[in-house]
Amino acid sequence: MPQPYDVITMGRIGVDLYPLQTGVPLARVDTFGKFLGGSATNVAVAAARLGRRTAVITRTGQDAFGEYLHEALREFEVDDRWVTPVPGLPTPVTFCEIFPPDDFPLYFYRQPKAPDLELRGDELDLAAIGSARVFWMTGTGLCAEPSRATTLAALEHRAKSGTTVFDLDWRPMFWESTARTASDEARPYYAQALAHATVAVGNLDECEIATGEREPGAAARALLGAGVELAVVKQGPKGVLAVRRDGTTAEVPPVEVDVVNGLGAGDAFGGAMVHGLLAGWELERVMRFANAAGAIVAARLACSSAMPYAAEVDALLDGHAPGPDPTSGPQPGAAPESGAAS
Repeated sequence: MPQPYDVITMGRIGVDLYPLQTGVPLARVDTFGKFLGGSATNVAVAAARLGRRTAVITRTGQDAFGEYLHEALREFEVDDRWVTPVPGLPTPVTFCEIFPPDDFPLYFYRQPKAPDLELRGDELDLAAIGSARVFWMTGTGLCAEPSRATTLAALEHRAKSGTTVFDLDWRPMFWESTARTASDEARPYYAQALAHATVAVGNLDECEIATGEREPGAAARALLGAGVELAVVKQGPKGVLAVRRDGTTAEVPPVEVDVVNGLGAGDAFGGAMVHGLLAGWELERVMRFANAAGAIVAARLACSSAMPYAAEVDALLDGHAPGPDPTSGPQPGAAPESGAAS
């Protein structure tokens, strides 16, 4: 029997076209870098960088950008066997603007429909999903059919085996409803997913969508009440709160860095968190390691290619500055300011 994967993620993939200039509006940006992107995909890359055997379940367009994403996944040592093309739909592209330390507007091009929302239940490898040590899914996967039913079917098949993570990942623009009513539409599906998950992770906005609670402690209790065993509430500049069902609690501060681009920090946090959970670390150590991984990526330009190796995270926790950005650094513009990542 094949060895189970450490981590299988399911959800969004695309091409990130990020400006190589900071503090410049998109209309005036001259040069861009091309990177593998998508939250669930970035989490798989982050875990692979930390030595975990990972795979991603998603779909691309049947086009040159789709081919690029396959090549990038292989370079990052993420298994792409369940990344399949959808004829007639283009691979999504995402642009951003970079205004450090805390303003990074995103522009998603996922029309007429993103291929990763065309995941179908009859194409799932349920045996692999069931045997993976960690299965990671996102709120985006619940925003449209057939992805919604497919994601819930995968969760139901897991039956809380191993570690099943629900990344709350709230993106109102992906839902068919208006921004005002999307949260009402989403909450019942979030509740279904929480009933099958063992871990929930999200920021304060995402926790409010899932539970109606915004205060960190109340949000954590509500997530536990919805069925998970571990609730992780990211509080931005206030750090992160993690609470287990048995009452074990860890609240750790952020790691201070000079922020370049905060967009990939949450995905780095996620990959590092599952690495620590798989290693059996105590909860506070898991959260400190994940916070540091997120901070390293916040200090770099890209998301996927910026994901740190374990030695880099350990060095930051020991008080050393983050290592050099492995991608092309931002060109002179507005200089990055000091900030915090979590």
